[in-house]
Amino acid sequence: MFERIREKGFQVLALHHAEAILTYDMPTAIEELESVLFDISLPAEELVRGGGGEGELTQRIRHTLSDTLGWRKHKFEIKKIVDGQEKESISHEVDHVKFFDSGTFALEIEWNNKDPFFDRDLENFKRLHADGVISIGAIITRGESLHEGTRDLIQRYAENEGIDSIESLGQFYSPTNRQKTLIENAVRAKGSFAAGWAHAFVADKFGEATTHWRKLDDRVRRGVGNPCPLLLIGIPKEVVTF
Repeated sequence: MFERIREKGFQVLALHHAEAILTYDMPTAIEELESVLFDISLPAEELVRGGGGEGELTQRIRHTLSDTLGWRKHKFEIKKIVDGQEKESISHEVDHVKFFDSGTFALEIEWNNKDPFFDRDLENFKRLHADGVISIGAIITRGESLHEGTRDLIQRYAENEGIDSIESLGQFYSPTNRQKTLIENAVRAKGSFAAGWAHAFVADKFGEATTHWRKLDDRVRRGVGNPCPLLLIGIPKEVVTF
């Protein structure tokens, strides 16, 4: 399952019978997700320009999923009715949902949010699955190799493009006074502007408290989201281009 993207370095983890559900009940979902992810590329400049929030890569993936393949945003509303009276109403919004003949697939993309968003997504999947609303939940995030390799990628980009001063960062963003101090301290410690800036930039924008593979893996290993069938996909550093 997902062999084509695995060969390109993507991490794929299926839990709680998700692989069987996808293979036998939703093979089209595998084909569509793989078709979207197989050819994605992330210019290194976008790592710099889109350091926080939803980057351009995420927007491209969302556009293809929603507009081309029909994985659209959907709000699930679950109501508790007792003797004809509504006692409770809960809604869960998921960014990408696809209704197949054999079941419903819910998908979230967490590129660079705060890591508690994983708890929100997994708990939503758990509740929706328990209520019989979805068959499987999936999360796409930054893979381990991309998260661990971002400093080297940023440094390489800085060296390639001749970024050698805080002033030269103006074409991408305007560092705050706090960020300037962090960069200056890191440059002194690392011995070059490229290395120091990469260290400070990544610590500030892609830190450990953001959404990436290890944070997601830790949660599912602890049972968060259990027993909802889950598919987790990590985007590798190999998608970055120069």
